[in-house]
Amino acid sequence: MRLGELADIQMGYPFRSRLEHDPEGDVAVIQMKDIDDANLLSVAEATRVTLPKGKPRHLLRPGDLLFRSRGRNNGAAQVPEGVAAAVLAAPMLLIRPRGVLPAYLVWFLNAPTTQTQLAALAEGTSVRMISAEALKALAVPVPSPVAQRRIAEAAALAEQEQSLLARIARLRQQAAQHLLMKAAHEAQS
Repeated sequence: MRLGELADIQMGYPFRSRLEHDPEGDVAVIQMKDIDDANLLSVAEATRVTLPKGKPRHLLRPGDLLFRSRGRNNGAAQVPEGVAAAVLAAPMLLIRPRGVLPAYLVWFLNAPTTQTQLAALAEGTSVRMISAEALKALAVPVPSPVAQRRIAEAAALAEQEQSLLARIARLRQQAAQHLLMKAAHEAQS
């Protein structure tokens, strides 16, 4: 199926002027800088603003996907449960899945083979951009809901394993440096 058949895709909220942080603002504005290299959303440092009344349809919901449409990294992040009121700023794209598990869809969009396909869809020379129309045309395999859940769970476990292996490598390096430094000081005596 095409992504446009599985999700509503729209441009983020088009702010008309430069965003000015308002600590008393009623919504967080999610920008590209609020999604890290591991495609995880962090709202803690997001700019806050007061959203004009009558714009609740722009508020993010748990399970929404936030897609970086410009730049080198065209990954997607999933909005987790419990995120306070927030909107997505243009030029990012909001993907609101229907009929497919958000966790499966975010895995699929961030998979290396899909990222290669997305890179081929990007237009522009200095700033590469993927349009909403190109994203809607992306072919997405849709296994059963049970298989989607299993794939998403396996992907999460693989990601957790990679994170743990990286932590183990850092700790081993620290331990080796500590032992070498201790040996250097003992040899000096």
